[in-house]
Amino acid sequence: MSAACGCSDEKNGTKASEEEETASFWQVSEIRAAAASGALLLAAWIVSLTGGPQGLLLPLEIMALLIAAWTFVPSTLRRLLKGKIGVGTLMTIAAAGAVALGQFEEAAMLAFLYAISEGLEEYSLAKTRRGLRALLDLVPVEAIVLRDGAEVTVALSALAPGDRMVVRPGERLATDGRIIIGRTSLDTSALTGESVPVEAGPGTEVYAGSINGTGPLEVEVTSTAENNSVARVVQIVEAEQSRKGPGQRLADSIASKLVPGILIVAVLIIIFGFIVGEPVWFERALVVLVAASPCALAISVPVTVVASVGAASRMGVLIKGGGALETLGRIRTIALDKTGTLTRNKPAVIDVATTGSASKDDVLFLAAGLESRSEHPLAHAILAAAPDRAFVTDVDTVPGAGLEGRVDGRRVRLGRPGWIDAGPLAADVQRMQQAGATAVLIEDNGQVIGAIAVRDELRPETRQVIDRLSASGYTTVMLTGDNLVTATALGKAAGITKVHADLRPEDKAEIIRTLKARQPTAMVGDGVNDAPALATADTGIAMGAMGSDVAIETADIALMGEDLNHLPQVLDHARRTRSIMLQNVGLSLLLIAVLIPLALFGTLGLAAVVLIHELAEIVVIANGVRAGRLSRTTALGAAQSVPALEAAA
Repeated sequence: MSAACGCSDEKNGTKASEEEETASFWQVSEIRAAAASGALLLAAWIVSLTGGPQGLLLPLEIMALLIAAWTFVPSTLRRLLKGKIGVGTLMTIAAAGAVALGQFEEAAMLAFLYAISEGLEEYSLAKTRRGLRALLDLVPVEAIVLRDGAEVTVALSALAPGDRMVVRPGERLATDGRIIIGRTSLDTSALTGESVPVEAGPGTEVYAGSINGTGPLEVEVTSTAENNSVARVVQIVEAEQSRKGPGQRLADSIASKLVPGILIVAVLIIIFGFIVGEPVWFERALVVLVAASPCALAISVPVTVVASVGAASRMGVLIKGGGALETLGRIRTIALDKTGTLTRNKPAVIDVATTGSASKDDVLFLAAGLESRSEHPLAHAILAAAPDRAFVTDVDTVPGAGLEGRVDGRRVRLGRPGWIDAGPLAADVQRMQQAGATAVLIEDNGQVIGAIAVRDELRPETRQVIDRLSASGYTTVMLTGDNLVTATALGKAAGITKVHADLRPEDKAEIIRTLKARQPTAMVGDGVNDAPALATADTGIAMGAMGSDVAIETADIALMGEDLNHLPQVLDHARRTRSIMLQNVGLSLLLIAVLIPLALFGTLGLAAVVLIHELAEIVVIANGVRAGRLSRTTALGAAQSVPALEAAA
């Protein structure tokens, strides 16, 4: 809660510690106090209306005032002792002034309505934070581990890296780990927002909160409960929520300057009243204090940010606070890395061309022999396609070109066109590249014998996502280190006309600088190889970040799953959130601008101004909470989330 609202450090600390206990509306202390105060005010009104004992009327009003004032006066006094003022200061002065004028009913009404607004504010913030922390409820409190050959149930806190965890079908994983025995399909929808189960087997990394499908598993624990992927997401988001964007900084700046300014104006009004000899100006000064209260302005952005970030986490998107959220809402250009973002990052051999007497098996046989010790993605594709591999000796890597070695004394080479002359295969190489594939040539004893086309296929949703971004008014650009012919072909298939190819990491960063000079630009990449470009962009978006410390730490936004559909969903969500922020700030400023002159010239009295002001604050809070509700389009990514999360939200 903003300091401008008059909340003390002590109060904020108490609320943080009690947040998990605030499970219902009536557990908020301010709401309970406001209810008691309201009941007393209602009793006083009934006494007055029915002509009851007048000696009962004043005590009822005083009791209502004291109970409601307890929610903000003590914290206001503690802040004053530290030299801090806020909206609570204005309300305290206004209530004290009303009492001094003998207007106990107005003073009690002011305190009652302010207590309601404070309670609603606290409840809305706690509610949206619980939506985020409900992720932790996805993790079971116990796990079954193997100890001395026997299955033992242990508490979640007792799990340690190296333990062997037994996960039966239908159970949730208690922490992160690596499958040792078993094959299954995992439901990770609550973590990544992806509804399609993920196939998993020995060696697969698995994450806390995932639901095991049909097969029993033995999983080696790789993370403690405090540091698993789910806990880390919650910790990062909660820590980063304090990062303020331009809208929040503006609102805080206005609110912090308005409070002392309006106190000075109130003093001047009182002095004017003494000069002209009209006591009514003292009352008007109190009304102006309330009319100019900027609490609605101060809370307008924070409640929206907390609600929106929590909603994004439920659809598998991690947003690093208000600053990243506001910037994302202004993005107009989106640069996307090719490999692993637009494509699956799983290259496969799609074609083999031969010349002379060589067969396809001969070409793959030699290529696999040369690539047998390489970790390059193309090597994996060739090895997967080759039924057998040659025994190659004296293998040497030629940086930026390819590989060379010897087979039975013959010199063999594999590499890019240009380093190896394509000769009679030139037309085949051109055809492969125009089809969006990377072509490599194989040479045996100085003669080219074949060309292999390896292509990293586009994700099935890529074209639909690009079309949706274009329809929403975004400019899309593809960045890749691949050759121009291949990159252009893939860009055309994806629906992207602006393609930059043959790029090194520093080249990508330079292009991002050029793009962001024209309009706000986001970079979408894997969070590791694209780190310079991600850091240079107005907003860096990491793709497939679940379980990746580097991606989560370096990016402003992290798409936890591998579904590219989350990109337009989170962009729509950020645009909508930014719109709600602007609505709240505009409404709050308009309210102050309208109420101050009405209060100054006596058009509205204290009770009317208090009622209008607090009702407006309730409207601002309710509007901000709307950012926590996924719209129809963004809900597509969260449709499969567990009921517990939706209930918590």
